[in-house]
Amino acid sequence: MSQRVFAILLVAFAVAAGASYVVYRLVQTRIGQAAGPVTSEIVVAARKLEIGTLVKDVDVRGGQWIGPLPPGVVLKKDDVIGRGVVAAINEGEPIFDSRLASVGAGAGLAATIPPGMRAVAVRVNDVAGVAGFVVSGQRVDILINGTPPGAAAQGAKSKTILQNIEVLSAGTNFQKDAEGKPVQVPVVNLLVTPEQAETLSLASNQTVIQLILRNPLDTEATKTPGTAVSTLFGDAKPAPVPGRPRPVLPQAKPMAALAPPQLPPSYLLVEVLNGPKRSEVKFADKLNEAKEAQTK
Repeated sequence: MSQRVFAILLVAFAVAAGASYVVYRLVQTRIGQAAGPVTSEIVVAARKLEIGTLVKDVDVRGGQWIGPLPPGVVLKKDDVIGRGVVAAINEGEPIFDSRLASVGAGAGLAATIPPGMRAVAVRVNDVAGVAGFVVSGQRVDILINGTPPGAAAQGAKSKTILQNIEVLSAGTNFQKDAEGKPVQVPVVNLLVTPEQAETLSLASNQTVIQLILRNPLDTEATKTPGTAVSTLFGDAKPAPVPGRPRPVLPQAKPMAALAPPQLPPSYLLVEVLNGPKRSEVKFADKLNEAKEAQTK
């Protein structure tokens, strides 16, 4: 076989191999499209799960997810049973690991508290609780009303002590009564730091607390001086506005007594020319002597 024939056969073999690979890829793509998207087995909620619920076997069921799985979705029932719910899950909704408490954390309100934070219960009424508009997940400011120590003349004072505090629960208890209904309690549970918990505990025992509802998107803290009763009636004197300190001028030293004017000497000086000689002769000045006597 000549070299020319061998080269032609080699080129033909390469072309055939390339065409076969292209045909194989096209066939695989068509088969994949005909089979449809990938379906995966996941875990979904069999009923609506409220915050603090301890997940049981009857609370979840299997479901199907079409397409790529989202990150964090639970695939097995054993991974959710016995864990507490930290965010409400609707019926038929996929269960994500981020909505469940850690394994062994239990259920109830304690499971919803992040590490390093505390839950403080504050007793309120309809007015202090913003007439029922304060619900779980809202943000509030804490306002206190009372008489400051040593300020009885000004009367009661109102001041904001805490701002942008998250509400864990309000108006209902996590536990249910015999009929399975929420128990109505005039208590609001707030999520605070340990330092804020101390402030809130003292304020709830010594003053009257009121919750101020705020926009969750408004996270900026505002500094307020507080308002006293005397200020409302216009009897309070405005605090003096600090002005610029006046410069201290150096004190002028007392002027020394003016010395009497110096009078010319009480004599007359006469220059005498005697040929080439030149001399001076002094004569008593009676007029200057009289002036000196008057000044003395």
